[in-house]
Amino acid sequence: MAQPRTWGILLAVLVAAAVAVPLATAAVASIDLGSEWLKVAAVHLAPGRVPIAVAINEMSKRKSPALAALADGNRLAGEEAAGITARHPSKVFARARDLLAKPFPYVQSFAESHFLPYDLVPDARGAAAVRGDDGQVYSVEEIVAMVLHYAAGLADAHVGAPVRDAVVAVPPYFGQAERRALTQAAQLAGINVLALINEHAGAALQYGIDKDFSNASRHVIFYDMGAGSTYAALVYYSAYNAKEYGKTVSVNQFQVKDVRWNSKLGGVEMEMRLVNYFTDQFNKQLGNGVDIRQSPKAMAKLKKQVKRTKEILSANTAAPISVESLYNDVDFRSTITREKFEELCEDLWEQALTPVKEVLAHSDMKIDDIYAVELIGGATRVPKLQAKLQEFLGRRELDKHLDADEAIVLGASLHAANLSDGIKLNRKLGMIDGSTYAFMLEIDGPDYVKDESIDQILVPRMKKMPIKMFRSIRHTKDFDVSLNYDKAYELPPGIPSHKFAEYSISGLTDATEKSGIVSLDRAEAVIEITEWVEVPKKILTLESNNTNQNSTSEAGAATSTPDSKDNLNSDSDANSSAPIDESNAQETITEKVLKKRTFRVPLKVVDKTTGAGTILSKELYSEAKNRLEALDKKDAERRKTAELKNNLESYIYSMKEKLEESTDILTVSTEQERESFAEKLNEVQDWLYMDGEDAQANEFKERLDQLKAIGDLILFRLSELKARPAACENARLYLSELQKIVKNWETNKPWLPKKRVDEVVSEAEKVKRWLEEKEILQKSTPAHSQPAFTSEEVVDKILDLQDKVASINRIPKPKPKIEKKPAKEEEPANKEKTASSESASSETESTGTSQESKATEGDQSASPETSDSEPQSHDEL
Repeated sequence: MAQPRTWGILLAVLVAAAVAVPLATAAVASIDLGSEWLKVAAVHLAPGRVPIAVAINEMSKRKSPALAALADGNRLAGEEAAGITARHPSKVFARARDLLAKPFPYVQSFAESHFLPYDLVPDARGAAAVRGDDGQVYSVEEIVAMVLHYAAGLADAHVGAPVRDAVVAVPPYFGQAERRALTQAAQLAGINVLALINEHAGAALQYGIDKDFSNASRHVIFYDMGAGSTYAALVYYSAYNAKEYGKTVSVNQFQVKDVRWNSKLGGVEMEMRLVNYFTDQFNKQLGNGVDIRQSPKAMAKLKKQVKRTKEILSANTAAPISVESLYNDVDFRSTITREKFEELCEDLWEQALTPVKEVLAHSDMKIDDIYAVELIGGATRVPKLQAKLQEFLGRRELDKHLDADEAIVLGASLHAANLSDGIKLNRKLGMIDGSTYAFMLEIDGPDYVKDESIDQILVPRMKKMPIKMFRSIRHTKDFDVSLNYDKAYELPPGIPSHKFAEYSISGLTDATEKSGIVSLDRAEAVIEITEWVEVPKKILTLESNNTNQNSTSEAGAATSTPDSKDNLNSDSDANSSAPIDESNAQETITEKVLKKRTFRVPLKVVDKTTGAGTILSKELYSEAKNRLEALDKKDAERRKTAELKNNLESYIYSMKEKLEESTDILTVSTEQERESFAEKLNEVQDWLYMDGEDAQANEFKERLDQLKAIGDLILFRLSELKARPAACENARLYLSELQKIVKNWETNKPWLPKKRVDEVVSEAEKVKRWLEEKEILQKSTPAHSQPAFTSEEVVDKILDLQDKVASINRIPKPKPKIEKKPAKEEEPANKEKTASSESASSETESTGTSQESKATEGDQSASPETSDSEPQSHDEL
């Protein structure tokens, strides 16, 4: 009979905060994508270059606006997009990072509160999308991809080669949906994301990479107030001993203990206080109930100037603001004091301290336990904020050892280098970061009863990441599993539901028919069936052993395994050699054997996640990729067109300047030639600024070639006017020097082949005659005509002559020959001595031979007792 079966389902859930991929090249990048600004660092091992450096943009700035624009059928990013913000505010998209994976109502409210006049539409997921001026709808992932594509271009320009592997920094309050969306946006941009690193972890890396913590550990708080958010992270630095090449070394490390944030408080919030303040002033100036908040262009102009005013207030007690033609050709001018600014933001200063207070309270630490409070982020430069932090911390000075703008991107680049196979860091710093959210596992299905003994918290908050977690459940039917944020903590900003992922597991109902232990491994159920099976077995025994055999069988029924069957068979084989009386054998009995069978049943795992937090489907992703690739091609064509247009414009201005100011050009050209060329230049210039505004790249190239066909001939004659005489003078100097070289050969290198030397002398004479003939011919040739010879011809002839001279100079001095000594008079005497010695040796040899034969005869006749004669003959030999 089969025994009761036990069912178990093992569910494995992987929650990873970072994805690492090994590199094949020695160039990687890091990207700090902030709310308003973008920083890029490149790690490149090349001679004469700094291994890790911040990439500069086309304006030679170390940070770029995190903007993308779709205007007039073109895509712009960075500084180009910032340049058209005031003219086309609805076509320039800012804060795109903060809109990832957010539902449409949240994005709509966010845009209105920040005066962002986007043409927003909901997409199929319920997320927000933007409509370009061409009517095409773009997802937020595509907008972020445009910004990241610009960032990748900065890394490419810095390295001088394509860089596609990068680490991207994200704020700590980003949830799983935002991280997935950002990763997909990077893929759309053609970037291979090596890892997503929390911003505070990047800053902690940069802080600790050049320090030694073997003598004392320390707690450091990193306080970051950027454009759109504020957070405080508590980091513990320490060191541990490790074995390296047989030696004990000290290795530094850090662990993020806690991080707390305010996702809405930042420099932009302070700016919005100023924007509203100045807007009210200007509305009063206009009167008639006009509110410029309804004018996107007016608000874009005002916000741009307010940003500058806030920066001035950080260093001065008062700052002016001036906006020309702010609204209806009316200018706006005003001033504000730092005191008034601080009053407008009065409620923000206490809010700014909250992350620090919370991180200390939840870590059970006091202010005195903190070694340093490092400030990062652009908004930490506000004097009032620093004063409030100093007051709360009880410190006269705050720690500012890191670059407020570049600390995160430089730290992220260290992490990128660590993930690369082609780059090795001389200094080691272990990093232990944790999950900023707690994740819970929930299972639901027919007849499923929750086991209270199972911990529903899959990943506790600040648990080391990445990590694999396993949970076991007992169930026999299909079920659903969902991953949720822990309800004990706040949700990521803009996320309406605690559930961020849901999956349907099917196939278990069919698997129950197989019966057994089911382990869910990705999309397969591993089923093991264990049962007691009655196996008939004939046991041959003697009558005298019946009692013992029966007791053995009964014991075996309780403990039998497949191995026991083999043992019994071997026992039977061993006893078969003895004579057995088969007539006395017992009847066949049955035995219970424990058997296991394992097989796999395919399971179906379906992603049921819905809402704005889902990533783009394969179809939507493919469409977005095609749109972006089309924009890439268009951008390349636009850059090529702009380059050719600039080249044409530069050539026109350069040639006009030479025609007007250069006196030498009068010598190498005729008046008719100059007038004709100047007329052609004016004609192309007029076309360039009228019909040429929308011309294609090939049109610019065609007109440039036409101008060069005339201008380059004049420029060539102009350059030859000075280059040719200089080349001739250098040639004559070398020919004179060559005569000294030949004389030196005759004196100091007599071994050189005379034929080779004569060839060089002859060649030099030919060059000299050629040069004299050409110079005579050139004197009779007008300067405005094609020259009789060029400087390049002279240089080529001299170089050929120098090569021949060098080849002769390389001929080495031959080694001296060793002559044999001549025969002397003593040679016959030596021959006589040699002959006498040879005869003497032959006599000795014959004597020894006769003695040996005699000894042999003696041995043969001697008796065994006289065997000592053998050693005597040996001594003689």
